[in-house]
Amino acid sequence: MTGQKALLKISACTIAKNGSISVDSSRPSFEALINPSGYGHEFSIKYAKNQSLGQAGNEAKFHASQPEKLHLEKLVLDGTGAVPGTKKSVKEQVDSLRNSVYTYVGTKHEAPIVQVVWGNLLFYGRVEGLKLDYTLFKPNGEPLRAKVTLNFVGYTSAAEIVKAESKSSPDLSHIVVVKAGDTLPLLCDKIYRDPNYYIEVARINNLNSCGQLQAGITLRFPPLA
Repeated sequence: MTGQKALLKISACTIAKNGSISVDSSRPSFEALINPSGYGHEFSIKYAKNQSLGQAGNEAKFHASQPEKLHLEKLVLDGTGAVPGTKKSVKEQVDSLRNSVYTYVGTKHEAPIVQVVWGNLLFYGRVEGLKLDYTLFKPNGEPLRAKVTLNFVGYTSAAEIVKAESKSSPDLSHIVVVKAGDTLPLLCDKIYRDPNYYIEVARINNLNSCGQLQAGITLRFPPLA
């Protein structure tokens, strides 16, 4: 419903044989009663600088996309009774959160894959860090309030990685059948976007000459180191 308050929810997931991911209703989920103060969604790309012998410098080339990361800041767990609907103690709320995101799954000995939903945010990943700061206590030392910081690293199934992978990437081997007029520098420029790799490609393919290539021969262009 429009205008209804959306609460952060974290649910454990299961992965099907075909790589699809879905919420596992047999495992506990966690729903915040007080939303975090904010979140950070991090994307990063790794680049490689491949420099030929004698070259002063070279262009940084795409190597791989790094997993997304999600940072949830200052998620408040309250056991004072001030928040309507709060019946669990802070310890019980912490246990519920840990069971949802941190507790090892069966014999896999790894944290569960979870779905994080909050408003327009939909994220799948595993917890990378869980920090608890206790800020209010009963006279006997029992915590009444805690602030939680959660860090997640994104999860993508193997099937989705294969589907998204670009087969034209320079990180994959290429087998090329030479056509009339092809030269090693031209082919290296096409595949690596840098003609200066032609000497290394000639060595790998046991070519005695880097000049005109014989049409019809097969050459291997390996991934960038």
